[in-house]
Amino acid sequence: MTYRRAVLPAVTGGLLVTLLLWWAGASAQALTLPGAVDTLGGRIVADLQYWLLPWSYDPPASMRFAAENAGAAGSGGDGYPELYRTAMQIRFVAVFAFFVPGALLLVRRLPPVRGRMPATTLAVWAWGLVAGTLAATVSAPWMIASQGRGSYRFLPQLAGAVSSGRQVLVVAALVAAVGTVLVARITAKGAGPLPRRDVPVRGARLAASAGTAVVALSLVVLSYQSVAAALQTAFVGSGFFAEPGDLLRQWLLLGGWAGPAGVPLGDWLLARAVDAIPLVVVWWSLRWLPGLLTRPTVPAMAVCAVCATVLGLLVSQLLRMATDGGNLRWGLTYLSGDLGGGVPAALTFGLVAGAVAAVTLRLSAGRAEGGTARREAARRA
Repeated sequence: MTYRRAVLPAVTGGLLVTLLLWWAGASAQALTLPGAVDTLGGRIVADLQYWLLPWSYDPPASMRFAAENAGAAGSGGDGYPELYRTAMQIRFVAVFAFFVPGALLLVRRLPPVRGRMPATTLAVWAWGLVAGTLAATVSAPWMIASQGRGSYRFLPQLAGAVSSGRQVLVVAALVAAVGTVLVARITAKGAGPLPRRDVPVRGARLAASAGTAVVALSLVVLSYQSVAAALQTAFVGSGFFAEPGDLLRQWLLLGGWAGPAGVPLGDWLLARAVDAIPLVVVWWSLRWLPGLLTRPTVPAMAVCAVCATVLGLLVSQLLRMATDGGNLRWGLTYLSGDLGGGVPAALTFGLVAGAVAAVTLRLSAGRAEGGTARREAARRA
């Protein structure tokens, strides 16, 4: 698919996810109405506020109250509402700015025709989570400064801001992905057939294994309890950039696990099987991507590997939510606490995994072509 055909779906998806997040944030103010608790219940209102407030354009009531009374108290107040609004403006613009290039690349290299529509929908859905996480990251400094304590434990605050608002982002990204693919399906009409590429099976499997090994480095090695604890406490210091442990864990760890201490072996194995699902999803995705992509370039493989890693995490988290359904009495916030998590680490290791898989595939194809040429020359001789 040409760029001209792919621009409209990408822009449509970017507008959809931005408007949906803005609408969700605006709905948070309705939860403060007097009848909301009586109608929905206190626990549900608290859960919905936890999900929606990170995308609310209006400053929290506590910040507005502190700003209004700052002059009378003779102090600077406990927050800066205008700076908060600036942070949210940056966040919404960044969602659109990050979503469109990724969706453009996915729709162009993975057009939703000839059986590719489910793969394109899932990839764009995962990229929507990446775009929202990156938007929260770039707007986090303004958000932290608006609270009036930007110089206190900045890196832990940054880690908390990056991980906020994930649950509603999962839903908004899914709706935007469906809209993007439907528009792309329309614009792809008349573009001509896009047959699947013939990729050597051995080369595709080798590339998938190499890329999956990169993801396994985070999921299996770095996420082990003792290693994760070492990462948490390895970098210490003082000043503005002290205590980077929480931030490092977010960008380097896809999960967390420990030995079967104090639990039955069967339960431990079941939990580890759920944790290993991202590796299965990544391997199969990298195995079939060279044949699905119109051209398996390094950027396309890298972005698709990020999407595959995010999808694997989502499948694992949804399965864990289903198995923990008995804990619903603790509230939706507790049950969906991990939903949408791990996206920063998926971005870090997914990019590397996709690049490694693309290079491995290219080298394997080169060796295969060289061997074919040598056999042909020997036959002629």
